[in-house]
Amino acid sequence: MANPNSRNKLIQYCKRKLGEPVIEVNVDEDQIEDRIDEALQYFQEYHSDGTFRAYLKHQITADDITNKYITIMDSVLYIKRLIPFGTSFGASFNFFDIKYQMMLNDIGDLAYYEQLQQYLSILDMKLNGAPQIEWSRKQRRLYIFGEWRDKDIRLNDHIIAEVFVIVDPDSHTSVYNDLWLKAYATSLIKEQWGLNLMKFEGMQLPGGVIINGRQLYDDAQGELEALRERLRLEHEMPVDMFVG
Repeated sequence: MANPNSRNKLIQYCKRKLGEPVIEVNVDEDQIEDRIDEALQYFQEYHSDGTFRAYLKHQITADDITNKYITIMDSVLYIKRLIPFGTSFGASFNFFDIKYQMMLNDIGDLAYYEQLQQYLSILDMKLNGAPQIEWSRKQRRLYIFGEWRDKDIRLNDHIIAEVFVIVDPDSHTSVYNDLWLKAYATSLIKEQWGLNLMKFEGMQLPGGVIINGRQLYDDAQGELEALRERLRLEHEMPVDMFVG
């Protein structure tokens, strides 16, 4: 199937690309599974189609206060920022707040209204600021810099984080049909094939055929380097997309 929509069909596609069933691909099934995992991980970490932006809501628990960090689900790859919460110049919406009254009185002059909104935003930033965080990805922990004991962060408070979540290929099977991923997975399996045959390098088979695993390996290395460069130039998200 030229348009794989599952892990198994991607594996079969890669094998056919490498020559099966005309040529036997000397790679163990477990090795192929490992290479597919490696290709998917690289795709999810660096390809712009491997993640999507989402907003994660969390209610502070007693365990969070005790630990002084919040445990985040495994599918979150990056946390860009916390969205400010609580009452502020730019976030209150009752009838008597300053933002509502200014909008009510000055909506006729949009230019003036826009200037005032920018001024209120500056006041909000200076007086309230934005929550400062540290994201420890391997620990799956979100640290919020604040005085937990002084109740800057209180039990049952709600926080909202802007995050980048990994696209699950089993739920969104079109991932398996990505052109870059198919080429990258095929080249990884080809590299493994070359490594497997390199220990028989120079061995002559019946009929005068000489095994040349080194050439397979070198070809795969060149393909992988070209694919990684293509990813960096065409598909990788800029760093500032992930850093708040």
